[in-house]
Amino acid sequence: MAVVTKPGTRVRSVTCSTEAVIVRGPAESTDLRCGGQPMVDVAAESPETSDVTAPFDEGSLVGKRYVNEDESIEVLCTKAGAGSLSIGDEALTVKGAKPLPASD
Repeated sequence: MAVVTKPGTRVRSVTCSTEAVIVRGPAESTDLRCGGQPMVDVAAESPETSDVTAPFDEGSLVGKRYVNEDESIEVLCTKAGAGSLSIGDEALTVKGAKPLPASD
């Protein structure tokens, strides 16, 4: 089950308490997952829950931005949880901070 990754879309995990907002991504559906299971829209009825599966059990941190390898999708975690974010089987990584310009 794929979720629409239009910027501003709010999604939640069915495996843990993780919630996120899509910051950047294509408007079409993407296989965004948390804990190894597809994420659902926040407004969706509570689906059947399942357990977090390895290797997607490293957790997600509130306030962190997660991106895929080519940074075509960016997700902001708004509620932390036990599951890791991924696109299919590709784990998302924490986006590093941009360096500040040098001041002389």
